[in-house]
Amino acid sequence: METLEQFIQSNPPPLELKRALAVQMSQGGHSYREIRDILQVSVGFITASHQRYECSGVEGLRSNYWGTQGYLDCEQKQALFRWLDGQDAWTLQEVIDHIEDEYGVVYQSLQSYYALLRDAGFSWKKAQPVHPDKVDTLVQEKKENLKRYWQRINLRSPMDN
Repeated sequence: METLEQFIQSNPPPLELKRALAVQMSQGGHSYREIRDILQVSVGFITASHQRYECSGVEGLRSNYWGTQGYLDCEQKQALFRWLDGQDAWTLQEVIDHIEDEYGVVYQSLQSYYALLRDAGFSWKKAQPVHPDKVDTLVQEKKENLKRYWQRINLRSPMDN
């Protein structure tokens, strides 16, 4: 059975280390206020850490959260990326359909598909051939105004100033 000291020396993740140090310091006679100030944690954190240790020993100090499991594993993602590279062109809907057909995965949010495309090195932004606010007559008018402005500046000689 691992002791508290062995656990601390094993270089656990920061949160687990803080829990262990809080327990060790409280066992060493430090007040919760001192521990709070030294470790920069709340009194509730110290209390919970001490209770976890009392109930389960060192194992109670370990983090139980390991994150969520992704819908596609690394191998499936790589296969998807190869499929995307092999296509001449595809739409987002085709990618969604392919993922559902091949892997039986349907994401709730389009953001998940965007993240996959980003990981594959693609952009999902829709290209526009022309800026939607561009009005040729206004652009031409602005060019003419700038041209007249620069002609006036060029006509001035440095001696005029």
